[in-house]
Amino acid sequence: MVNFDEMDMELLRELAKDGTASIPALAAKMKVNSSVLYSRIKRMKENRLIKRFTIDVDQSMLGINVTAIVGIKRDSKSKESVHKSLIGIPGVTSVSEVTGRFDILVTIHTADLEELHNVTINKIGKMAGVNNTETFVELQKKSKSIAYSVKKPKSS
Repeated sequence: MVNFDEMDMELLRELAKDGTASIPALAAKMKVNSSVLYSRIKRMKENRLIKRFTIDVDQSMLGINVTAIVGIKRDSKSKESVHKSLIGIPGVTSVSEVTGRFDILVTIHTADLEELHNVTINKIGKMAGVNNTETFVELQKKSKSIAYSVKKPKSS
């Protein structure tokens, strides 16, 4: 396992806030040389700590106005086929196998409630292996970045 230090965690926190920040601007903010940050980012990518860089899109500008999470109880024998079918549905952005009262939580983004209804009732609800569903429509969302920090070894 690769060890990451506090500077790595500070760099992750800054990139999580703004992945488009330039290396020179980050270097000035962190009071280090740009070459140090370039090499640290390269090392974190090579070690798969940073898997990819992405963007945050205002989906409402594209007509995507409804986000919902659908809890699904499924037949245990249909796990693979249900997962594969779910991820193939337009608007489904994640399929997570979970513990608790549901077997799967699916995140769906649609233009409106009518489209959400169509996806949940006509596509997911009628899917072979799906026993029942419960839909949770997102009314409001607040989120924040994870506060990355270095794990300290336990002392005895």
